[in-house]
Amino acid sequence: MKGSMIKPKRKKKAAARYWVGFDLGGTKMMATVYNGAFQPLASAKAKTQVNAGPRAVLGRIRETISTALAEAKAPPRGLSGIGVGCPGVLDLDRGIILEAPNLRWKRVPLRDLLSDWFHCRVVLANDVDAGTFGEYRFGAGRGARTLLGVFPGTGIGGGCVYDGQLLRGKTGSAMEIGHVPVRENGRLCGCGRRGCLEALAGRLAISAEVAQAVFRGEAPFLAANGGADLKKLKSGLLAKSIKAGDKAVERIIRDAMRLMGRAIGGVVNLLAPDVVVLGGGLIEAIPRLALAEVRLGLKETTMASFIRQLKVVEAQLGDDATTLGAAALAAEKA
Repeated sequence: MKGSMIKPKRKKKAAARYWVGFDLGGTKMMATVYNGAFQPLASAKAKTQVNAGPRAVLGRIRETISTALAEAKAPPRGLSGIGVGCPGVLDLDRGIILEAPNLRWKRVPLRDLLSDWFHCRVVLANDVDAGTFGEYRFGAGRGARTLLGVFPGTGIGGGCVYDGQLLRGKTGSAMEIGHVPVRENGRLCGCGRRGCLEALAGRLAISAEVAQAVFRGEAPFLAANGGADLKKLKSGLLAKSIKAGDKAVERIIRDAMRLMGRAIGGVVNLLAPDVVVLGGGLIEAIPRLALAEVRLGLKETTMASFIRQLKVVEAQLGDDATTLGAAALAAEKA
């Protein structure tokens, strides 16, 4: 018998790992598939179509994730987890959306539904928390010890990564900076209380003041381009108005950003973050003006020792912050 060779057994090639980040909004949704290094492989978008009812929206979520996976050519066995950034009040431990007014949802067990459909781990997070975590891991907050994220939009959302961990409550998210009281007996807020930051410096509040300025004849550019229609007073149009010389509009936005800076200063005094990241459509439209006024407001309320160590920067990831952050949170829980 000639010498025989025993061939070593080939090691099975480890299956590639994929993560899905999902951004669930009241008007649109987006799923992005990432590889193990969190590089995007494919994305799929869809309109949320809330009027079709919860069951139809859930079906669209499933379809959007399936489409993204197919575009990425990601086999189901490689899907390690799904992270979802959601609006509304969440039970993070049980993965339930307790109430999401913009979606007209109550007590929807989204985590269990997605887990049954895709047979993987699913993590739910507040959408602003997910965006903040995305900026912390991959964007403007990389390298920070403690990061405060503030995202003014229709409301004002906040999130905080403290020494690497998202701050949260016992069962739900924390850092509702939009509902910090800043003015006694001030304007009524959507939460039912008066004088909240959101009621005075959110985009809806800004638009309402701008509309009054149009009626008073103080914003000629806007009067000729959309008038006082709140639905048309988007961030981009407000930026064009300022550029065209509508001084009243510039003053209104400067006052709102200064007030927001003062409120952020109170949070800085409590948590001593080394980075504050500002994001959202209004910041993207007028970054230089907005950041300058926020910094001025911060100086009015923040202790000098905290100001010296603080950077205030614009968010870098745009619409990808939530999907990236949600996917990274899912990977951390795996």
